[in-house]
Amino acid sequence: MIRRLAIVLVVLILGYVGWVVLLNLPGRDRASEPAAGTAKSVSTAGSPALPSPSLRPSASDLTIPVEGVAASQLSDTFDDARGEGRVHDAIDIMAPRGTPVIAAAAGTVEKLFDSKLGGRTIYVRRTGGQWIDYYAHLDSYAPGLAEGQRVERGQRIATVGSTGDASDDAPHLHFAVNAMAPGEGWWQGKAINPYPLLRSSR
Repeated sequence: MIRRLAIVLVVLILGYVGWVVLLNLPGRDRASEPAAGTAKSVSTAGSPALPSPSLRPSASDLTIPVEGVAASQLSDTFDDARGEGRVHDAIDIMAPRGTPVIAAAAGTVEKLFDSKLGGRTIYVRRTGGQWIDYYAHLDSYAPGLAEGQRVERGQRIATVGSTGDASDDAPHLHFAVNAMAPGEGWWQGKAINPYPLLRSSR
């Protein structure tokens, strides 16, 4: 009798363990996945969580960041190849040296930085923190511009130039938009193409 009871207990325990293992196999958690179109961050191996498509920046929130440039004058240079195996990950907006650069969207100046490739640069984290706008090859900053300063959409923040690795014969603004995961610093983020947003901006 005791032997039968022990066998029944062993079978029950093995059955329970097998059930737990089955429930934890890969692909068994689909019931907990968000429905399509819900606002939830997605992450892929090796990359930070990014805002879902429903949280992508809106074209109506942006202004072309160089004064006097029309949407029809923009070119999509986002996927252009650069030296040393780099991809452009931005668009170049051609304009004469000294043309005012304006904030594409409202935010806070997170970093003023002089780099070998980008030259004189500005990183503006937009209100809400999900996006950083990057302005590079600048000739000069607007007087009094400082890190931590709030800037409004359309406010003059710099002038077009060719600092860094840009050609003196082709001054332009290198403009990038980076999607930021929580906690990421100004030098991080994932580049998204600003061209279609600026082409539709008002």
